[in-house]
Amino acid sequence: METRGQAHMQAKQFALGAALILLCACFLVGYAVFSAREGLLEVAFLPVGQGDAVLITTPSRKQILIDGGRGTHVLRELGAVMPFFDRSLDMIVATHPDTDHIGGLVPVFERFAVTYFVTGGAVHDTDVARALSARVAASGATVYRAERGRVFDFGDGVVLTILFPDRSAPNLETNTASIVMRLTYADHAFLLTGDAPRAIEEYVLALDGALLESDVLKAGHHGSKTSSGDAFIGMVNPTYTVFSRGCENSYGHPHAEVVARFKRFGVVAYDTCTDGRVVFRSDGILLEKLE
Repeated sequence: METRGQAHMQAKQFALGAALILLCACFLVGYAVFSAREGLLEVAFLPVGQGDAVLITTPSRKQILIDGGRGTHVLRELGAVMPFFDRSLDMIVATHPDTDHIGGLVPVFERFAVTYFVTGGAVHDTDVARALSARVAASGATVYRAERGRVFDFGDGVVLTILFPDRSAPNLETNTASIVMRLTYADHAFLLTGDAPRAIEEYVLALDGALLESDVLKAGHHGSKTSSGDAFIGMVNPTYTVFSRGCENSYGHPHAEVVARFKRFGVVAYDTCTDGRVVFRSDGILLEKLE
């Protein structure tokens, strides 16, 4: 006769077996979903409140995080777009040391192993900037200073090219020192400008405007009227723009003038406040905005 203890043990073993089967099924489904994306470039503008965070996933599954917003919102977003078992990032780029761009990078370095870290070199003496510097140093990540002409080739057709700064800029105002970079994959390009103001847009334009043309432009400084000038938009000639901003921001981002300017140029605008996560995917020939 089966005792009560034996029955209880069998029930526990059955529950454990069922849990393991479910875990394996989840792993296989997740692996299949993310494997299906191989051969594609994916660029996800993450809704992290009033700030920037962009995750780039290359066709060979290399992952590059550009900025991290503030706080821990970015961890939730990374968990939604990366495999749950993935705890590594190939590269992190901090466009400039303002808290709404680097605050979330502190918990990211705590949670993820990071191979490379790219900084523009602007100095901002804040608690958050000091905390990030300490985390980067403790992580063992190889640190690169962004400088015009530096190219990061990920070996699968995806290339990240630094367009600005073109010199050491420790004393520049932090927004002015923002890294401006262009991501390319075959026929398509993304221009990421941090919080660069119009003066820097015009400066980069004067250096070589032909390098700017891109399908997607992340609107500078969350859609502030201090960025996204007419000449710059005209030379970039984007099909899409993305406003990365919080819904309740006190700055009025995106500014109505900027929204109207993009509309006048016929650019389709997306907004991480109203649209949530904004994801583009390309096979090098076709570019699509995921719904």
